[in-house]
Amino acid sequence: MQLAVANKIIIPEAVAVKFPDLAVQSTDGRTLNLPLVVPLRNDDHEAGNAVVSQNGDRKSSDLVVPDASLLCLSFRASSHKMAESWSLPFLDAFSSTGNIQVYEVSFIDIWLLSSSLWRRALLKFMRRSDDPQRNVVYSFGDHYYFRQKLRIINLLTGYIYLVDRLGRVRWEGSGSATQEELSSLTACASVLLDAGKTRLDDK
Repeated sequence: MQLAVANKIIIPEAVAVKFPDLAVQSTDGRTLNLPLVVPLRNDDHEAGNAVVSQNGDRKSSDLVVPDASLLCLSFRASSHKMAESWSLPFLDAFSSTGNIQVYEVSFIDIWLLSSSLWRRALLKFMRRSDDPQRNVVYSFGDHYYFRQKLRIINLLTGYIYLVDRLGRVRWEGSGSATQEELSSLTACASVLLDAGKTRLDDK
């Protein structure tokens, strides 16, 4: 189910909005705050590449900020395949060449799972990924205000966001991917990765 056609070009920095903060858990029980962003410094607003303060339970070496992150949101199990129609081709295109990460986020709002004990038990049986660039994670609890910020209404479809290293949404899509939309996604991601390479060359 597709609500709108995906962006064809990258969203300019000047008008790009920040992806809302989102706490998620991996199947090993660790908590991660998305999106990963570069910590600000007084002398360089894009300096640094490891998040420490916002993810205190993770080693800083595990938290290198990617130049491009693909966040795939599923509010119902029926949209997992939609998310994979974007995430798997994205990984195929960039896993060996770019500083990228994919986060497949499943939202679980069952009140019983507000208990950390039930939550830990459930995570042991949830789907996971062995690919270090593909992160299958879960968000528990009410997500109404999070959805409001992204103007998400229909929970039966999947939502896809390409986020830069400062946490800004630079491209978005929904539903199942078409070949044309995948082409626009990879083109926009390439712009972010090229910018990352330029920063490294300038240092």
